[in-house]
Amino acid sequence: MKLILLLLCPILALTSHAQTPEYFNPDALPSLGNRKLLEVKVKKTGPYFGYARGKVDAFELGVERQYKKLKIIRPITHGVHLGFDYNFKNHVLGYQMGYWAKEGRLNLTFGGDLVLRTNFDQTRFGGGPCIGYRLLGFHLQTGYHLLSKSETFTNTNDFFIRLRFTLVNEREWDVDSDFSLKGMFKRDNKKKKKKKK
Repeated sequence: MKLILLLLCPILALTSHAQTPEYFNPDALPSLGNRKLLEVKVKKTGPYFGYARGKVDAFELGVERQYKKLKIIRPITHGVHLGFDYNFKNHVLGYQMGYWAKEGRLNLTFGGDLVLRTNFDQTRFGGGPCIGYRLLGFHLQTGYHLLSKSETFTNTNDFFIRLRFTLVNEREWDVDSDFSLKGMFKRDNKKKKKKKK
């Protein structure tokens, strides 16, 4: 039975009308040139929860937006975040906004932060670079914040390592295609002409 099916498959493929040129219109094939077949982009938004460790501990809360271009080779993801952190022991409140980027499949990220920290008596501000690793919503980062000088307000993080988890609760898909199969088959063109009459 298997041998009969094996011999029958090529015979059916050769006699099929889809393989004959009378139904196929090669002039309708689109010329792609420099255009891409399919471009898919996704935007993800959601809150993040984190813990930062340095000279002092801090708990983080904020929102992050990710822009990802889906590609087989070297996909690119960009992320922006806005949030705050708080150290309960020293009563230090911090605000931060930042950017990171990830290119390829190694999940290594690089970016930077702008920060503002206060102990409710004095305020320090600054920024700095950070590098990290992203996997399954978790983002482990380390970096250095170059802050404005203060003689008394020193209980805040310059060097840090932090772990965040982003809970994506909104996705927006954008699919652009320069490739279309309309009009490729003569059968489709004949149907259109009949409808016009």
